[in-house]
Amino acid sequence: MDKQIYILVVEDEPEVLDAIVRDISDFEETFPVEIADTAEDARELINEILDEGGEIGLILCDHVLPGQNGVELMVEMQKNPDTEHTRKVLITGQAGLEETVRAVNEADLKHYIAKPWNKQDLVDITKNLLTDYVLENVENPMAFMHILDSERIADELRKGKGITDS
Repeated sequence: MDKQIYILVVEDEPEVLDAIVRDISDFEETFPVEIADTAEDARELINEILDEGGEIGLILCDHVLPGQNGVELMVEMQKNPDTEHTRKVLITGQAGLEETVRAVNEADLKHYIAKPWNKQDLVDITKNLLTDYVLENVENPMAFMHILDSERIADELRKGKGITDS
């Protein structure tokens, strides 16, 4: 693997944060999970990861956070060339239609998950979006076949993508 690809979970309620991390724990060996409870903390983590040469493959973010909200954070990430390709998921029970539309239009939101969520849905969404990220951003996606959608990766490799394309 070239660069370390991270999953960032941003949630201010400790029990909800623990549940999200627990539900996606199968991915953690390949995609380290970093956690933040505010947008400000998330921004610091993002900068640390990028400074160390890593990438944020996926952010699972609550909308209602102390200070800046999750949609604002994801819009900011979309405007940054280093995080614009990050797959963005809003996990919330509180975002209104206006905020959700803004996240879709301005943050390239890939998925909306309402609280409470179904664990298998969260796992499937995580797997699908990380597969998308890897196929678009990793030179050799074969290293991820054991944890991601191996059929999709194999199909892309058969089409000649992934090993020589950047």
